[in-house]
Amino acid sequence: MHNGQIVHIIEDDAGVGESLSLLLNSAGLETRLHSSAADFLHSCPPPGGCVVSDVRMPGMTGIDLLGEMKNRRMPQPVILMTAFADVPQAVRAMKLGAVDFIEKPFDDELMVSSVRAALVRRVGDTAIMAHEKLEKLTARERDVLEGLLQGKLNKTIAHDLGVSVRTVESHRANLMVKTQARSLSELIRMSLLAEGVDLEA
Repeated sequence: MHNGQIVHIIEDDAGVGESLSLLLNSAGLETRLHSSAADFLHSCPPPGGCVVSDVRMPGMTGIDLLGEMKNRRMPQPVILMTAFADVPQAVRAMKLGAVDFIEKPFDDELMVSSVRAALVRRVGDTAIMAHEKLEKLTARERDVLEGLLQGKLNKTIAHDLGVSVRTVESHRANLMVKTQARSLSELIRMSLLAEGVDLEA
C-alpha cells in the first residue's frame, strides 16, 4: 500500500469503479469506493490520500464536488475523469482545484501515474515557474495555445491563423515540449497559474 494513503474512487457505475479499484490495487495503491459524491462527503474521509471522481453523476457532479471540497477546505487532490471532456469544462475544473482531467476510456499507465503524482503532490508549479515555461513560446505558439485554451480544434485554429493544420500540429507539439506539459490538462493548469489564478485555495 502507498504509505496508508487512500485513493477515494467516486463512480456511480459500479463496474467502472471496481475495475479502476482493481487497477490501482494492482499498482500497490489502497482504494475505497464511493457510489456518489454525497457518499464520499458523508464518510468524513481523513485529510490524506486523493480523490478520483467521475464528472457526470446523478445528484452532485464531479464539478459540484470540487466546489464543495473547496468550501470545506478539504485538502485531498482531485482527479476528474469523464467520457465527455471539453476544454472549458477542464478550465473550470482546474480553477476549482482539480489536479488532472482524464478522458475515458483512459490509459491505465496514465491513470496510475496521475494518481501517484497526486498522492505525493505538495505544491505544483508556482506562478513564476509557469510563467518562465510559457516565456519560451514563440508568438505563433502562443496563438495556438490561446486557441487550445478556448477549446478550438486544430483545424479551427489553423483557419483563424491562416496556416495549415499540419503547422498548427507542429506548433502544438513544440509548445508541449517547451513547457514540459504531459497533457492538455497540465498545460491548462500551467496557463492559469501564469495568469495569476489561485488554484491552491
